[in-house]
Order: sequence, then structure tokens, then C-alpha cells
Amino acid sequence: MTAETFRRVDRRLGAFALRPLDPVADAPVLHRWVTHPKAAFWLMQEADLAAVVAEYRRIAAHPHHEAYLGLWDGRPAFLAERYDPAHVELVGRYDRQEGDVGMHFLCAPAEQPVSGFTLAVITTVMAWLFADPTVRRVVVEPDVRNTAVQALNAAVGFTVVGTVALPDKEALLSTCTRADFQARHEGDMPA
Repeated sequence: MTAETFRRVDRRLGAFALRPLDPVADAPVLHRWVTHPKAAFWLMQEADLAAVVAEYRRIAAHPHHEAYLGLWDGRPAFLAERYDPAHVELVGRYDRQEGDVGMHFLCAPAEQPVSGFTLAVITTVMAWLFADPTVRRVVVEPDVRNTAVQALNAAVGFTVVGTVALPDKEALLSTCTRADFQARHEGDMPA
């Protein structure tokens, strides 16, 4: 078991944590998540287990992209990816600033949805990213059709920059500064 690299306690839902993802050991869990119908925007619906292992091995080997398994009360519950948009995903497609970091997150499909869970997850991921003092702004590029994640992004402080054409989607580029996140989630910022 890999050690946690970040931990946050949500006032309503309890303990959330992140640990580095193991591309092989965590693949069965990830496979269930990324192929679930609710993960359509993750673009891995048809992936088999070997494809999931290969994708997360590729990310683990990349010098500018990392994947983490998110835990809720010690159990796998979400996936978070951190990347450098100067080298991955958005290269040359937006006005990059020093201190930018890109982010993706995916919640596990829930048998019984928990009110506020996804907001607690994105808040945890944002607090984790801003725990790095070099991060000044988080950049995301959800599919323009993914209105649910756009609402969550707005709730944690993201501002829409505009649309950007990516190879696999039309994306809604949005950014969130440390100050914008802190204004909404003061108690969630690292000390």
C-alpha cells in the first residue's frame, strides 16, 4: 500500500486522502470506473484492463503528468490527475502563466449517491494542488457538453476563459487562482 501524500477532513463527509496511483495494482478498480456509463467524458468506455494499465503506466512514466488514487475514509473513491499544461494537453492552446497546473478528476460510480460528495472531492483535489506553494492557478478543460463538472468548477472558484479545440473534444477552458479558491474555501486551504 502506497502512503498518502495529502489528507483533508471534510466537515460533513469525513476523511479524504490522495496517494500515488499504482498502474497495475489499481487497474481493476480504475477499469470499473473509467468504463462506467457515467464516465463517458473520460473517453475510455471501450477500454479493456490491459488498456487501462497501459494508459496509467504511460502517465506514470511521463515527467509532466501524474495520477493519484483518491480515498474516502480509507477506501478508493476517486481519481485525480495533475499535469503541466506547458507540456501536456494544452500545449500552445492557451495563455499559459507561471505557476499553472492542469487537473482532471473522476469520482467512482456510486451505488447510493451521497449528497455533496463530488463537491467534497473537487475541493479536496484543489486543496491538494494548492498545497504546493509553486501552484498559482489551476487550469481545466472539460468537454463543453459536461455541464455537471462546469457547475462544480464554478462552485470552487473557476472562471471560464473560453472554448479550445483539443484533438478529442471541444473544451471549455477555465482557470482558478489560489485567491479565488481561498475566497470560497478558506478552511480548506493548507496552512
